[in-house]
Amino acid sequence: MRMNLEYGPDDALLVVDMQNDFCEGGALAVAGGAALVPGINAEIAAARAAGALVVASRDWHPVDHASFTHRGGPWPVHCVQDTQGAAFHPDLALPDEAIRVSKATAFDADAYSAFDGTGLGGYLREKGVSRVVVCGLALDVCVKATALEARREGFATRLLAPLTAAVDPQGTPAVLDELRDAGVAIDGEASS
Repeated sequence: MRMNLEYGPDDALLVVDMQNDFCEGGALAVAGGAALVPGINAEIAAARAAGALVVASRDWHPVDHASFTHRGGPWPVHCVQDTQGAAFHPDLALPDEAIRVSKATAFDADAYSAFDGTGLGGYLREKGVSRVVVCGLALDVCVKATALEARREGFATRLLAPLTAAVDPQGTPAVLDELRDAGVAIDGEASS
């Protein structure tokens, strides 16, 4: 499934956290996560063909990360550096030239947005990017944080709604409203 979106050289497709631990069978699985991969691969191919930048973010936690429940955080152990769970989904067709952004790498701080402490905003501006197109996992956590931060960083921002899934699907309408209110354009949702 390919979204009906035209890309250009001033665009960045930002694939958020399509990692094994967030897909079925992973430590913090989001229902329907793996099913997003073919559609995301189609977007990656379209973005590359149009000369857009492809960026993939990933949680890249140290073994004893502050977000883990045994450290008082809200999440089970997930996406530990250099583990199979932290690897990108094996069917995700990331090109060699895709920019890989690791977040939440410090022991004592969590980071949900791909922009949080990574320098991504400055890098994208340096590359002439004016629009960020966001997809991946999970809609109500890292995708939301990344899209909101992209707006705060001054980028036109689009969410490919069919190419994301939520930890709590019941909350999806509220998340989409919050994103829309922040100026994020949402592609592929049924009009109400």
